[in-house]
Amino acid sequence: MAYLFLAISIMSELFGTSMLKASQGFTRLLPVLATVISFTCSFFFLSLSLKTIPLNTAYAIWSGVGTVATVVISILIWKEKINIGSVMGISLIVIGVVVLNLFGPGHGSEAANSSNAERSFTQQGERH
Repeated sequence: MAYLFLAISIMSELFGTSMLKASQGFTRLLPVLATVISFTCSFFFLSLSLKTIPLNTAYAIWSGVGTVATVVISILIWKEKINIGSVMGISLIVIGVVVLNLFGPGHGSEAANSSNAERSFTQQGERH
């Protein structure tokens, strides 16, 4: 369920970003309202996903997928152009997200230790 929440968060962020562009510098009311609502939904669903997914992993996915998808949307909808430098930079972002998800913190024995530390921290807070 956490990854579904993360996907909803990403889609909301993408829509909000497109509406931000459509707002023409916050001068058009409907796109401004859509931007505010979309970003509010995005952060709400991101916060729900963080109950299960480690912060570093969730944020890497959120920002990486958001970056790549925003570029695709900017090309397809807004007819913007990109150059080889942009393609290389986006490729590095995708590689970074994949590496983080395969080998980064939040996986394996480190994840178990992190969960134990988080439970300990939460339990200490409940005692006070």
